[in-house]
Amino acid sequence: MLLIVIRSFLATKIKYKAAAPACSLADDYLGNVINLRETLDMANLPVFTTERLILRGLTEADAPAYEKNFVDYEVISQLAFAVPWPYPAGGVLDYIRHQIIPRQGNDRWVWGILVKEQPSEIIGVVDLWRSGTPENRGFWLGRKYWGKGIMTEAVFPVMDYAFDVLGFESLFFSNALGNERSRRVKEKTGARFLRTEPGKFVNPLYTEREIWELTKPLWREFKSQQKICR
Repeated sequence: MLLIVIRSFLATKIKYKAAAPACSLADDYLGNVINLRETLDMANLPVFTTERLILRGLTEADAPAYEKNFVDYEVISQLAFAVPWPYPAGGVLDYIRHQIIPRQGNDRWVWGILVKEQPSEIIGVVDLWRSGTPENRGFWLGRKYWGKGIMTEAVFPVMDYAFDVLGFESLFFSNALGNERSRRVKEKTGARFLRTEPGKFVNPLYTEREIWELTKPLWREFKSQQKICR
């Protein structure tokens, strides 16, 4: 049954638009059409294209570009304390090889983000996993690409895939209290703030984290409101 659903999902062209606050045409407003291509990578992960981006599965060949944009204290400092700093030499290749690829498409789905103008360079990642801790999604984006609405654009097809194909009924997200960029992605994609609790991050100045929830009904309502706004 799931295979039938996936085939049906892959056979469609889906129009996505993300919202700016109060239906305004803010800089991060995504007047995009996103096509889900009927192409799968080697781990049966769908490839998404948006107006500016390509999202696809990671391979070992992506390690140099991943490392170039990821191994930066300004990026890693926003992440959970479990991420090492200084980041070890060769750590990115080891992580892709042993942590991502073996689980890809099973209980974890990891998309590399590429801009269409540089279709061979990973500039960030959206990571989705089944067992929440409590969060089910993480992401990072190279510093040079901050402030352009790229992550908001990237998570839209991933959320549709999570709810419509993978069968999630709700997703939990988290961010360091004080990480305003990550917080705004949640706000601009319909998530509901739940609580603040203690948390540990690479940046020791972050001592609390915010917990958010996005349910399937909330996501559908959010997308419906964006259609009204347009």
